[in-house]
Amino acid sequence: MSQRSERRGIHVDQSELLCKKGCGYYGNAAWQGLCSKCWREEYQRARQKQIQDDWALAEKLQREEEAAYASSHGSQSHLTPFSKFEEKKTNEKTRKVTTVKKFFSPSSRTASKKESHEGKSHSPSFTRQPSLETDRVSRDFVDFLKNLQKPGREIHKQSRAFIESMANKKDLGADELSECVQDFYQNMSDRLMTHFKGSSEKVERVMDQVEKYIMTRLYKSVFCPETTDDEKKDLATQHRIRALHWVTIQMLCVPVDEEIPEVADSVVKAITDIIEMDSKRVPRDKLACITSCSKHIFNAIKVTKKEPASADDFLPTLIYIVLKANPPRLQSNIQYITRFCNPSRLMTGEDGYYFTNLCCAVAFIEKLDAQSLNLSPEDFERYMSGQVSPRRQDDPGSWTHSAPNVNPVISQIHHTLDLLTCLEKRQQQVLDGALTMQAELHDWQDGVAREVQDILEKFPLEIKPRASAIDAENVESDRLPPPLQPQVFAG
Repeated sequence: MSQRSERRGIHVDQSELLCKKGCGYYGNAAWQGLCSKCWREEYQRARQKQIQDDWALAEKLQREEEAAYASSHGSQSHLTPFSKFEEKKTNEKTRKVTTVKKFFSPSSRTASKKESHEGKSHSPSFTRQPSLETDRVSRDFVDFLKNLQKPGREIHKQSRAFIESMANKKDLGADELSECVQDFYQNMSDRLMTHFKGSSEKVERVMDQVEKYIMTRLYKSVFCPETTDDEKKDLATQHRIRALHWVTIQMLCVPVDEEIPEVADSVVKAITDIIEMDSKRVPRDKLACITSCSKHIFNAIKVTKKEPASADDFLPTLIYIVLKANPPRLQSNIQYITRFCNPSRLMTGEDGYYFTNLCCAVAFIEKLDAQSLNLSPEDFERYMSGQVSPRRQDDPGSWTHSAPNVNPVISQIHHTLDLLTCLEKRQQQVLDGALTMQAELHDWQDGVAREVQDILEKFPLEIKPRASAIDAENVESDRLPPPLQPQVFAG
């Protein structure tokens, strides 16, 4: 089988990683293949259209209600003064407009100060005691802003105000929370760009600190919120990866030789990095774990092939690492990065490239089928159901001998499995022989019993009467003298 046909199920053209709008930035499956910029434009356009449609529907219902009210009370207009009718109509219209505004507003601006204070007291971000990490991040943020002097004080004030405002929005959905955070990023970035007179490096450095401070404080309330199905997706992905435990490095055409110590070390580090992603709170730190994992993968491929790795080599190897690691809460972490990371990091640069490839790897795992692994549908279903494993074929040495790049530990495991398979066959042969011997013993016992019975029927046993004693018929034997007894005399 050619190398090209082997990779037909894994190969992803690099153009497929870019935004579908053709803007040149990296797209994301969570944004329907768009970059964050195009996605926000589409989202806001769709949201604005939805608001307009709902306004039109509300006005239509209001007109119908007014018409019905006028028709039902037209004949009794003398009982209801015109002024009261106008007042009632005005109150109903105000109530409807207020309801619609509250429904589509990101935050409830009509709430009283008392309600706002109660909302703060019940917010998860304020009821919990700040952790050591939160305190450390807050101190680092303040120390960083001291170097900026007056702009630093304004940035700190705006950041704290935003965190307090988010406390009143805990009931919003994940998309609305993401929209609030992204709006704050955009507004803060625009102000910093004006202050630093277009210095993108300084703006990016400040925005990194702002993101770290805000998302550390909001992490527990916005990561995997209850309003989403992120947890359900996490469980589904974990179960899917567990069901694919049988997928081998050869099936994915991964150009990695784990027998090389440096390669094996890079694979272990890549697995560690992708698992460690879940322990981070800041989206940028989670992205750093993905980037570090990807660089270890490129190093492993480079050492194995002794040449720079290509994109066609990277994606299959990333899929293999994800299958081996089975990272905890993978979908939640991807969604968290998508919703709350600084969008500039996801659209360009190596972080955006590696993150987009990770999303492609997860999508490939979810849709993996027999054709992707060059297997027949029957074998794929047998492997998925656990009826058989590709490591245990009828020819024990065919798989291991055909794969020169197998880890020594894995080879030893396969050898042990082969020995156990042979032992199982020998044990079954012994059991079959014991059952056969038992059946033969039963047949022999029945045959002996039949032969004895035939002999007894052919030669019946005759029992003769008991022979009488010599003096049995002598009636006068009682008159005979007793028999002589030997006597001993002392001489």
